[in-house]
Amino acid sequence: MSDVSAYGGSLLEVTDLVKHFPIKSGLLIDRTVDQVRAVDGISFHVNKGETLGLVGESGSGKSTTCRVVLQLLKPTSGSVKFEGREIAGLGRRELRPLRREMQMIFQDPYASLNPRKRIGQIVGDQLKVQKVASGKALRTRVEGLLERVGLSPEHYNRFPHEFSGGQRQRIGIARALALEPKLIFCDEPVSALDVSIQAQIVNLLDDLQDEMGLTYVFVAHDIGVVRHISDRIAVMNHGQIVETGGADQVCEHPRDEYTKKLLSAVPIPDPRESAARRRERVGGIN
Repeated sequence: MSDVSAYGGSLLEVTDLVKHFPIKSGLLIDRTVDQVRAVDGISFHVNKGETLGLVGESGSGKSTTCRVVLQLLKPTSGSVKFEGREIAGLGRRELRPLRREMQMIFQDPYASLNPRKRIGQIVGDQLKVQKVASGKALRTRVEGLLERVGLSPEHYNRFPHEFSGGQRQRIGIARALALEPKLIFCDEPVSALDVSIQAQIVNLLDDLQDEMGLTYVFVAHDIGVVRHISDRIAVMNHGQIVETGGADQVCEHPRDEYTKKLLSAVPIPDPRESAARRRERVGGIN
């Protein structure tokens, strides 16, 4: 968690963001019969140097929000401003310079890496595309990134199948850092990992934030993990943000019933205390 006193101004401002997916019917002529309201009019902001935790159960719209903000999916409506500039609806050519400023760490450390490419290519290709480095300078930069995330420069020529899940996620982090972005979306980066490895990755992200002045949107369904790394938390349910506030405030004094249900699902180490606790059923989109 970064130092609150070190925050700058607002880096990202999202206003009334909507993303609906049409449900089609018909054999010869497709017609829209309904819509999936994945993101349904949400607003939030992210300050420079902070971590905003976006939490909710599977299907609540968290990952779709990240993809729409990054313009990997076009919004149905709404505004997305990065450093004061409207980016919703920009074309591919206009978005290319912005890709350097906003990156993403994906959930699945296995599916997110191309199995046919070596690690040096996976991390370094975007440096080539953005014309940041090439040749020996490219290799030196990639090897430095691998060291920064806790891997060895010798891993440069290896393939993804030669690494464990935690190591693959470190490769994904190195790829996200390659262009020195200002904002990184962490889309459930620890949910597919063992608990001990989760802690290592969260601590690594925390250290990198301090070293590089990064800003995170950290997405997860585990509100306990989100509380550990976040400065503020936004709780999502059915495509809407139902509660926002400081991490401690939301977790210790939740106002919304859905937030209370999420907190009741967090495991407690003491088995007697856990057995005595009343758990609430969370009923969202599956």
